[in-house]
Amino acid sequence: MQHGVGGGGAGWGQPGPRPEAPPQPPIPPAQGWPGSPPAQSQQQPPHQSHQQHQSYPVPAVPEATGHIPLPPAVPGTGGAVLAVLLIGPAGAGKTTVARHWASTRPVATAHVSLDDVREWVCSGFADPQAGWNEHSEAQYRLARRTCGFAARNYLANGISCILDDAVFPDRPVVGLGGWKRHVGPTLLPVVLLPGLEIVLERNAARSGNRRLSDEEVARIHGRMAGWYGSGLPIIDNSHLDVEGTARALDEALARALAAPGGW
Repeated sequence: MQHGVGGGGAGWGQPGPRPEAPPQPPIPPAQGWPGSPPAQSQQQPPHQSHQQHQSYPVPAVPEATGHIPLPPAVPGTGGAVLAVLLIGPAGAGKTTVARHWASTRPVATAHVSLDDVREWVCSGFADPQAGWNEHSEAQYRLARRTCGFAARNYLANGISCILDDAVFPDRPVVGLGGWKRHVGPTLLPVVLLPGLEIVLERNAARSGNRRLSDEEVARIHGRMAGWYGSGLPIIDNSHLDVEGTARALDEALARALAAPGGW
């Protein structure tokens, strides 16, 4: 007898149990409509159908208040690019204060000391203590021009600069006008003028050609009193330490920047 295909089953044309259809792959959903919810480890779709609503976890976000945090305010001159001339007699602390102010600013700042630049001349140095003559005056002028060139170069590259010098109010050769010609009209001068007993004490602690006689210190200090009434800010740092004096300097410069016409 002839059997149907798949021996043991019903023959062709005869009734019998029909085999089950193989499983069909899922049909992908049409574009724009969600399909079956994915596994929990997969990212949930960002949209839902109007016919089917599903719950998706919402990440916690900080409450929006509209407040924008601002950086802390920087007191004083902040990040302004400045050209500063610190004036004062021998023993006033000009070089120490200028160096401290420059090193503690939040922006790049250079310190150029006239005395340091004058002493670049080794052989043939004309020491003013030996007498102010044409040679010492010529070297002073050269040092001031060198300092002015350095200051302009720093300023042109966005770096502030502070210079220090014993500028006399009654002597044009070592006066304020020469510094403004070499550095520029935006130069901000500040006078550092402690009491005579303080400069005598500080001068006594010096050595080498930086130390002057008491008579010379008193004479220079007396001539510096001419800055009173000039309109320039004067800081009496008799009872201030270096940090306090530098802070007072920065506050004086900040007031100058805030003033409509400066000083």
